Amino acid sequence: MFLIIAVFQVPQIVAQQADDIVGQWYTTERDAKVEIFKERGRYHGKVVWMDEPETNGKPKVDENNTDKAKRDRPILGMRLLSDFSFEDGKWEDGTIYDPRNGKTYSCTIKKKDASTLEVRGYVGVSLIGRTVEWFKAN
Repeated sequence: MFLIIAVFQVPQIVAQQADDIVGQWYTTERDAKVEIFKERGRYHGKVVWMDEPETNGKPKVDENNTDKAKRDRPILGMRLLSDFSFEDGKWEDGTIYDPRNGKTYSCTIKKKDASTLEVRGYVGVSLIGRTVEWFKAN
C-alpha cells in the first residue's frame, strides 16, 4: 500500500520542486526585482520593480539593445528570463537578457538554498560564463 501511495505522490513532489523558483527575486545588486512565473510548462521572468525606474522623469528604456527597433521599450515590465525547463534539480535550456549590455545569453538556474538562486549566463558552453546570486523577495 505504501509503495502505491509513494508512486502517486512522486509527480507532486517533483512539480513542487520545479515550482520553487516561482515568485519574486532581487537581482544581485538588489536594484531590481524579477518575478519568475510558469507559463505553458516553461518558466519565465520579468522585471516588476526597479530602484530607479526613471531617468530624467522618463521610464528607463532598453537603449543598449542590439535590435534598434527595441531600444524604446521600457525595462520595467520587460521579460528577462525565457523558456526554462526543470530537470535534475535545476532550470535549464532558457535564456537571460541583460539590458545593461543588450545581449541575450544561454542560462541555467539552481537553488543554492531556500532564499538564494544561482543564475549562470553563458555563451556556448556553460564553463565560459558568469554566475550571480539572486535573493528571494519577501
